Amino acid sequence: MDNPLLAQAPLPPFPRIRPEHVEPAVRETLSEARARMSEIAASTDPTFATVVEPLEELHHRVARTWSPVSHLNAVLNSEALRTAYNECLPLLSAYQTDLAQSEPLYRAYRAIEAQEGAALDSVQRRVLEHALREFRLAGVGLGADDKRRFKEVMLELTGLQAKFEENVLDATTGWSCPVKDAAQLRGLNEMLIDQARRRAHDQGLEGWLLTLDQPTYVAVVTDAESEVLRRAFYEAWTTRASDQGPNAGRWDNADVMEQILRRRYEAARILGFGNFAEYALATRMAHSVPEVMQFLEDLARSGRPAAVREFEELEAFAGARLEAWDVAFHTERLQRERYAVSQEELRPYFPLPRVLAGLFEVAERLFDVHIRERSGAPVWHPDVRFFDIESAAGRQIGSFYLDACARPNKRSGAWMDECIGRKRLVSGSALPVAYLVCNVLPPGEGRPALLTHDDVLTLFHEFGHGLHHLLTRVDYPSIAGINGVAWDAVELPSQFMENYAWHPDVLGRICSHFQTGAPLPAQTLERLRATRSFHAGLQMVRQLEFALFDFRLHAEYAPERGGRVREVLQQVRRQLTVVPVPEWNRFANSFGHIFAGGYAAGYYSYKWAEVLAADAFSVFEERGVFDRATAQRFLDSILSRGGSRDALEAFVEFRGRPPDIRALLAQHGIAAPGEAA
Repeated sequence: MDNPLLAQAPLPPFPRIRPEHVEPAVRETLSEARARMSEIAASTDPTFATVVEPLEELHHRVARTWSPVSHLNAVLNSEALRTAYNECLPLLSAYQTDLAQSEPLYRAYRAIEAQEGAALDSVQRRVLEHALREFRLAGVGLGADDKRRFKEVMLELTGLQAKFEENVLDATTGWSCPVKDAAQLRGLNEMLIDQARRRAHDQGLEGWLLTLDQPTYVAVVTDAESEVLRRAFYEAWTTRASDQGPNAGRWDNADVMEQILRRRYEAARILGFGNFAEYALATRMAHSVPEVMQFLEDLARSGRPAAVREFEELEAFAGARLEAWDVAFHTERLQRERYAVSQEELRPYFPLPRVLAGLFEVAERLFDVHIRERSGAPVWHPDVRFFDIESAAGRQIGSFYLDACARPNKRSGAWMDECIGRKRLVSGSALPVAYLVCNVLPPGEGRPALLTHDDVLTLFHEFGHGLHHLLTRVDYPSIAGINGVAWDAVELPSQFMENYAWHPDVLGRICSHFQTGAPLPAQTLERLRATRSFHAGLQMVRQLEFALFDFRLHAEYAPERGGRVREVLQQVRRQLTVVPVPEWNRFANSFGHIFAGGYAAGYYSYKWAEVLAADAFSVFEERGVFDRATAQRFLDSILSRGGSRDALEAFVEFRGRPPDIRALLAQHGIAAPGEAA
C-alpha cells in the first residue's frame, strides 16, 4: 500500500491521508525506530555524534509520522480516524517508555557527559542534560518490577486521557437546541441566527438549530435576552460528560478522572516523588509545591477583594441576585453602558483578513521578518491557508497552517501545535512548520469571517506560540522551539503577544468595517481599550480557581481517599469563588486541560506566564512597543532559545531581574498587597 504518512514529502500530504493508513504507518515507523535505537545503543564508543544526533533524528522522524494523525483527529474527527488514532496510542506510549527506560542509552549519555561534556557547546550540553533528566523521570534506574509497572501505568494513562477527550467531544456534539420561537433568539447576532436557520433546514427541521460549539455557547450566554435559553446552554456546557444535565450519565467522565488521578499518583510514587505535583514540577520553572501555592495565594489576596467589589457592582446594576448563567449577559450590558462597546457590535470592524494583515505587520516590525501566503500547499480542509515566514533577506525561516473557523467534528478551543520541528543535523535539515487553530464563526454569504475582540486576542495568543516555534535557532529537535521549554514558561510568548491586540497603534491597523472600510471610531477604540481592566478581578479569580483546584487535586491525592474531585473543587470555591455556582455544575468533567492535555498540576502556568509576559512587556512600554533593540533582545534571550537555556536565566537575561507580580496587577488596575485599592 502506498502510504502517504510514510512519504518523505516536504509537507504532510493531507488530502491523501485516510484512517486505514494510520496504524500501518505508525507500526512501520516505530519498528524501524526500534531497530535503529538498538543499533545506537550497541555503540561501544558512544559520542555525541554517534549516539545523540542519531537519536535526535529518530525523534524527528517519529514526530513527523504522528503529527498529521494527531492533528487530523482534532480538526477533522471521524469514527474511523478516532479508532485508528486510539489503536496507535498504546504503541507510541510503549515506544516512548522503552526509549526513556533504555539502560544502555542512559549509560551512553552519561558516558558522553563525562567524556565530552567540557568540549561541547552550551546547546549540546543542554541536550544532554535534558535527555538525562527525561531518562530519570521515566524510571530508567528502577528495578525490573517497578519499571514494568511504570510502563503499564503510562500506557493506561494514555488510553484514559484519550477517552476523557472523546467523552467531552461526544457530549459537546451530542446536544443541540431546536428553537421555533424567534423571540427566543433576541439579542443574538444575525450570523449565528442565519447559521442556525441553515442547520435546521439541512436537517429537515422547522425554525433554528443551535449547537454547543464554543462560539455559539459564548454568544448565547453573553447576548441572548432569553434567560431560559441562557440557562439551557449553561447547563448543557457545564454538565458535559457528567452525571448531571440533559445527557446525564451518558459519556460520564467521573470514573475516568478517578482512574487518571490514581495512575498519575502511582507513577509519581514509583519514581520516588511524594505526589504527582512534585513530579510535574521536576521540569518546571517553579521548583516546589509551596512555591506554587504561595504564588497563587499572593495573587488571590489581591484579586479576590477586587472580584467581590466587581460582583457587588454587577448585581446592583442588574437589580437582582444573579445566577451563573446571568453573569456574562449582565457583564456585557454593564460594559456596554460604561464603555458603549460590545463584542458583537465590534465584529464588523474585525474582518479576519484585516486582522491577519495587522498581526503579521506586528511580527514583521518587531522581528524583521516577512510573512507571505503560499498557494498549493496540501491542506485538510478548503478553509485552511498556508504561510511562509522569511528573513528580511528573503531566506525562509519556517511556515504555518492557519485553520481559523469552527466547523463540525473539529475540537473546540484554540491551539498551536508542531507539524514539523526545526533540525540541523548531519543527517539533514528541516525548517519548522506550525499548525495554528482557532474556532471563530465562519464566513457567510458575501462577507468574511468576522471576529470579536476576544477572538482577536486568541489569534494573537496562538500566533505568539507560533513565533516561539518558528523563530527558534536551536538545531536539535528535542529542545528546539517550544520543545524542552519549562511548561510554566511556555505561555510567555503567547501572552506577551496579546498585549499588542490592545495597543492603539495595532488596533488602528486591524480595525476597519468589512463593508465600508471605515475605521473604528477613535472614541470607540479608546473605550475598547478601557475594557481591558473591566472585571479584571473576577477574571483573575476564575483562573485562580481552576489553577488551585488542579494543583491541590494532584498535590493532595491519596489512594485511600481517592480523587475527591468534587470535594476539592467545593473547598476551592468556598475560598475563592465570588459568582455562585449551581450544585449540579460539573465543570471538572470537561476540564480537558488537566485531564486530557498537558496541564496536569500545571494550570497555574497561565497566571505564572501572564506575570512573566506583563513584566517583559513593561520594558517595551518604557522604550517603545516597537523598539527594535528591545525586540531583538527578546528574540535573542527568549523566543529563539527554545529549551536550550533555563527559563528563569533567560528571563533575567532579558529583564535584568527576576519576575515581579506587580507588573500584572498594575496592568489590570488591581492593588498589590499592602497598596490602597
